[in-house]
Amino acid sequence: MKIEKLDEKFLDENMMGPNSLLIIEELMENIKLQKGARVLDLGCGRGLTSAFLAAELDVCVYAADLWISATDNYRRFKALGLDNRIIPIHADAHALPFAEEYFDAVVSVDAYHYFGNNDEYFETHLRPLLKKDAIVALAFPGMKHEVLGNLPEEMKPLWDPDALEMWHSIPWWRARLEKSLEGIVARELHCFDAAWDDWLKTENPYAIEDRQMMQTDSGRFMNLIAITGRAK
Repeated sequence: MKIEKLDEKFLDENMMGPNSLLIIEELMENIKLQKGARVLDLGCGRGLTSAFLAAELDVCVYAADLWISATDNYRRFKALGLDNRIIPIHADAHALPFAEEYFDAVVSVDAYHYFGNNDEYFETHLRPLLKKDAIVALAFPGMKHEVLGNLPEEMKPLWDPDALEMWHSIPWWRARLEKSLEGIVARELHCFDAAWDDWLKTENPYAIEDRQMMQTDSGRFMNLIAITGRAK
């Protein structure tokens, strides 16, 4: 994978968690998108995943995020020479400003668990915007098994209680989404260690906070989960 003008410094400055470029590369490795397809990058953060989609898969990307302004992301896309292929949008995932049946695909990396960790979100807020058979590709942090109500003692001081409400296992997520997706595949991503290592070696204050958590976890509980399929 090579995005022109994206160097290690740019990557380090714009990561907001485990390396999203490694995650999206593995997430999309067996997914084919038509050239010029309209793709919603939902919860795009600082736009690294949007840059991958535009540069590597040659699609038209709508980069939507609530926490990062459209102007900031536009400047990043312009610096990468991709501003004519990515449309930055500042939007809440519960109030997306798009026409119904507009998108050929939705991709979401390290974001869907914040708003989609329930039985209603996909059908109420996202499904109306997707064409029938639109590709759905989601990746987010989770757990190897459910831990709520059975927290390991050593992890209690290190896990944010709010995060635990969003970090679930593959069976939990499959149950939320299988009614909405044809050909659903729910799997563990192999890039867990590499993606986390890239994040933890940065000097981002949040990455520094995460170092003790990941060292104590030592691969026992936390996971990176991918869910793919087509909208029914």
